[in-house]
Amino acid sequence: MSDNQNLLAEQRRALILDEVRRRGGVRVNELTRKLNVSDMTVRRDLDALARLGMVEKVHGGAVPVAEASTYEPGFEAKSGLELSAKEDIAKAAAAMAAPGTAIALAGGTTAFALAQQLLDVPDLTVVTNSVRVADVFYNAQRSAAGGGAGPRPGAATVVLTGGVRTPSDTLVGPVADAAVRSLHFDVLFLGVHGISVEAGLSTPNLAEAETNRHFVRSARRVVVVADHTKWGTVGLSSFASLDEVDALVTDPGLPGDARAEILEHLPGELVVAGEAAM
Repeated sequence: MSDNQNLLAEQRRALILDEVRRRGGVRVNELTRKLNVSDMTVRRDLDALARLGMVEKVHGGAVPVAEASTYEPGFEAKSGLELSAKEDIAKAAAAMAAPGTAIALAGGTTAFALAQQLLDVPDLTVVTNSVRVADVFYNAQRSAAGGGAGPRPGAATVVLTGGVRTPSDTLVGPVADAAVRSLHFDVLFLGVHGISVEAGLSTPNLAEAETNRHFVRSARRVVVVADHTKWGTVGLSSFASLDEVDALVTDPGLPGDARAEILEHLPGELVVAGEAAM
């Protein structure tokens, strides 16, 4: 059987992880048929996911890893998952950033994808506690200035909060809290570890939860950017309820029953990237 060349390795692994989580486990032969790839390809993908701590390999297949509510995967471990969904979410969310406004971008891989889409929005002031997000803007400015012409007109003004670095390359703690508390944002774009009706927005990191609370309190409008795999996940600490969210931007992988449940509790809008707003 020849490998399906239409799927990149990252896309295949995201599909495999989704199947494992949705069904509670999969067998290698089921995945070879579903993805139209060889056994060897599936086993390599499972090995890669197991090394990242995303699945546990068992005889003939894989099962989900039982994650503690305090488990926080690193940025690299999360960055290769749900790539197309994050890109779609980022494009939809970027349309909510008006030129000349002050926005906040909290940490996470979806916020990182969003930062790349915001490069063309002129005259933004961007406050972030994400080293990765700040690097997106700084690298773009250095590239534009490579010809000696200086920063391009309309380039964003970027403020990095400072603080203690988490496994996801987010800066948290008293220094970050003080910086965020003293500012006011037109829009906060917020990635999350987990979302549920009962727990609201949550994270496994206590210090990050406190920093996120200050972000939410300092923003006129809160936009959560999260792919469908975040639904039903609960971290150790909640930092906001669904009724504090003005918009949730997600992807078409979110099941219909989850959409209905969200709409019952979300006072703002549910935006499914690639679909009409609900």
